[in-house]
Amino acid sequence: MDTEGQIRILIADDHPFFLDGLAANVEAEPDMTVVARAADGRAAVTLAREHRPDVILMDLRMPALNGVEAIREIVGGGDATSRIIVLTTYDGDEDIHRALKAGAKAYLLKDAFREELLAAIRAVHAGRRHIPPQVASRLAERMGSDELTEREIEVLRLVASGKSNREIGEALRIAEGTVKAHVNNILNKLGANDRTHAAMIALQRGLFRFD
Repeated sequence: MDTEGQIRILIADDHPFFLDGLAANVEAEPDMTVVARAADGRAAVTLAREHRPDVILMDLRMPALNGVEAIREIVGGGDATSRIIVLTTYDGDEDIHRALKAGAKAYLLKDAFREELLAAIRAVHAGRRHIPPQVASRLAERMGSDELTEREIEVLRLVASGKSNREIGEALRIAEGTVKAHVNNILNKLGANDRTHAAMIALQRGLFRFD
């Protein structure tokens, strides 16, 4: 197939129905063609290296290797030239931050209009970023909040799973009093009323996932 002059695209998504529909929309454009499809993150990395597409549409939640890890591997490939667009249902500020930090050039939600997706593909292919207003506002909110440490995220994940301070201390091999101090810091940083509220905020922001 002669793809000269077209934007060569790889789509990575583990939902066959969505992937097929997305591919059909892309293929309908005279200046675009789908050169490969991946159903998991590991396959996305392999196919990116094999086909060297111009643009990659990447979901975040995928088996074998999640989207952020796949982006890191592709971008860190030294001679990588593909530009990556995240296309996901996740709209948490931490999800957005991680994806862009890993090297994505655009971040779109799956309910974006077809025209916006096509515009993002063309913009990214031309070397520009594409960050919709709602995504930019979530990032701005993140900039105004205190970041949790890795240890605090570990504690919060265990809080969200229903463990007591004593159980968390045993799991992380730290004193119960230290756990209590971490929990207090977490509540203050997130502006949460209690442990349950803190866990809800963390899940909404994408600080961690229970996949």
